[in-house]
Amino acid sequence: MIAQEKDIEQEEEVELFENYRIEVDKGQSLLRIDKFLMDKIEQTSRNKIQQAANADCIKVNDKPVKSNYRVHPGDIIQIFLTTAPREVEIIPQDIPINIFYEDEDLLIVNKQPEMVVHPGFGNYTGTLLNALTFHLQKQKDKEGNPLRPLLVHRIDKNTTGLLLVAKNEISQTFLAKQFYDHDIERTYTALVWGDFNEMEGTIEGNIGRSLKDRRVMQVFPDGEYGKPAITHWKVIFRFGYVTLIQCRLETGRTHQIRAHMKHIGHPLFNDETYGGDKIIKGTTFTKYKQFIQNCFKILPRQALHATTLGFIHPTTRKEVHFESQLPEDMMILKDKWEAYINYNRPKEDEEADKDSINESKHDVSNAK
Repeated sequence: MIAQEKDIEQEEEVELFENYRIEVDKGQSLLRIDKFLMDKIEQTSRNKIQQAANADCIKVNDKPVKSNYRVHPGDIIQIFLTTAPREVEIIPQDIPINIFYEDEDLLIVNKQPEMVVHPGFGNYTGTLLNALTFHLQKQKDKEGNPLRPLLVHRIDKNTTGLLLVAKNEISQTFLAKQFYDHDIERTYTALVWGDFNEMEGTIEGNIGRSLKDRRVMQVFPDGEYGKPAITHWKVIFRFGYVTLIQCRLETGRTHQIRAHMKHIGHPLFNDETYGGDKIIKGTTFTKYKQFIQNCFKILPRQALHATTLGFIHPTTRKEVHFESQLPEDMMILKDKWEAYINYNRPKEDEEADKDSINESKHDVSNAK
């Protein structure tokens, strides 16, 4: 008996990994597990299966095994495999990128905005993988072939921050399994519209493609559609009309933070796709409207940054943690909001008090 589960970590929904569960038949002879799995799983190679074993991604009865293990009747086998993206030629391009960290097994990019991660329809060049292919072309594997970047997750085109990339298939499998099991520590920093009554909270609700617009993700709180998604949020700083928050992902669905925040009435600042590109909270003063337009020009994208990554290293098997600062556009935006509330809010409160006094005088006059 064989069952397959698939998970997705990409805004265009390209599958990055597969998880199989196989129950060995009662009449099965003692056969090496790599040969056994070759017969059970279509379009895979013995080398790929052996790499999964080396990454501790083959388990029999919940215990990791090596590729020379011989299967027994009744064994329950679980195997986790990475899947190759659609066949698109990755052309090396000398594009400036920020390599935040690198060793023999992996690298971490601090991605800039306006950069698509993987070539696809309408974006065959100028992507992060084009730049990484150029960066790695002088580095060789054990057979003397140029290393190639191997994705284990993705972030949106206009989201900045940390992105983890493997440099060999064993590392890719080991790291991707952590994403699949939701064992990766990931936090994001976001500026959202509105204020919160609490200091922190949790959003739970299935996320799937909108039934009305396939380009947008939608929350289905009753669970009738989509996949389970959990986002934990915490207030960092309140600006009155907008709030800077930290989001910790328990799952990794497409547009998860953007869709969840939209669902609870706090879309990301200037998120055109989810309605954050217009004034949602604030005053009717002309100066305020002009201030918001200036903010939109400073940050012409959703205000979202992938701040931290924590995971078990594929070679050392030790926990590692990385943290990046806010990008320049979000720092400038944060400073502008701080200056605005410090200078303008007292004046607005004073105007509101005057209006309240005038209304009171008018009520008294009418009473007389």
